[in-house]
Amino acid sequence: MHTLTLADLHSQNLILLETVSGSRAYGLATPESDWDIKGVFYLPPKQYFSLHYTPQIANESNDIVYYELGRFVELLLASNPHALELLAAPTDCIRQRAPIMDNLRLDWFVSQACQHSFAGYALGQIKKARGLNKKINNPMSPEKKSLLDFCYIIQENDTIDLPIWLAETNRQPEKIGLAAVPHARNLFAVFYDEDGSLGYRGVAPKNMANSLTVSSIPPHAKRVAYLSFNQDGYSSYYREYASYWQWVRERNETRYQNNQAHQGGYDSKNMMHTFRLLQMARDIAVHGEIRVRRDNRDELLAIKQGSLDYETLLSQAEQLNQEVQDLFNENPCRLPEQVNYEAAECALIDMRRELYRAYFQAA
Repeated sequence: MHTLTLADLHSQNLILLETVSGSRAYGLATPESDWDIKGVFYLPPKQYFSLHYTPQIANESNDIVYYELGRFVELLLASNPHALELLAAPTDCIRQRAPIMDNLRLDWFVSQACQHSFAGYALGQIKKARGLNKKINNPMSPEKKSLLDFCYIIQENDTIDLPIWLAETNRQPEKIGLAAVPHARNLFAVFYDEDGSLGYRGVAPKNMANSLTVSSIPPHAKRVAYLSFNQDGYSSYYREYASYWQWVRERNETRYQNNQAHQGGYDSKNMMHTFRLLQMARDIAVHGEIRVRRDNRDELLAIKQGSLDYETLLSQAEQLNQEVQDLFNENPCRLPEQVNYEAAECALIDMRRELYRAYFQAA
């Protein structure tokens, strides 16, 4: 069966809701801002009632995203910020809205649960900001370290890097035989095969395994040293190396250069959205409303431009998060504890009946 595409949604009139989202909806757009579009669609009957259910359709950059109606209601019931912002989109951002969307009332989905979805998502952004801060300020060399760089020869009360020891003693790693020392984690006895006749397997395998190679050592062999392997350090380095270079490959270069220009050592756009989400959570606690359009544009854009230092922003974000927690605990506008699942489910059933009535009548 044909895979549904963005073009199909328009050509087959499957769109129930389409809005401009992102910075333009928040009132934070600048001349460089992209156009973000979000919406809701319903599936053609044969796809909905077959094995070809499609919950979401997006372009490659995820600047354009449409949720299938049922998936959209699921996200609303989970207090998902993106879905709530879509349902609460400012009037001037709505490009298309079918009357059937009036069946879904926003107040069903505004509850105490929004504290965890909005503020929790914001805290996730802070964690992400810390990770990006580390990547920006601690670039990694393209040349990857090997297992040997995490091995150390024990010499009396000190250690020496294995590559240095090999160079100083004029030994080759492939002629080394290792034997694990019993009851000592990652400690090995080192043997050396001068003429290569003993068939030692060397220090490390040729593949990217994260452990050393042990060899069969004959009884008469003479130990030349002890070796300690920092396996945890190597595993941590390997993860950081993979994460860093994936980030380099996938990062938005314009955004990265902007971050470099303000020299704050953090992703300023990411940090701006952290504050936006926390402030929206505060609005929900105080007013019981999803206020998509922000009234502090200058303040948020100053964060995006890197006007404040990283540690100051983190401190302010933590204070704001504590304020949000306190407000939700006080519950000044008496928000319900949970979303109205029953009302949303009934509305979804009614909407589906209306959307697919003609299909059943024809059948």
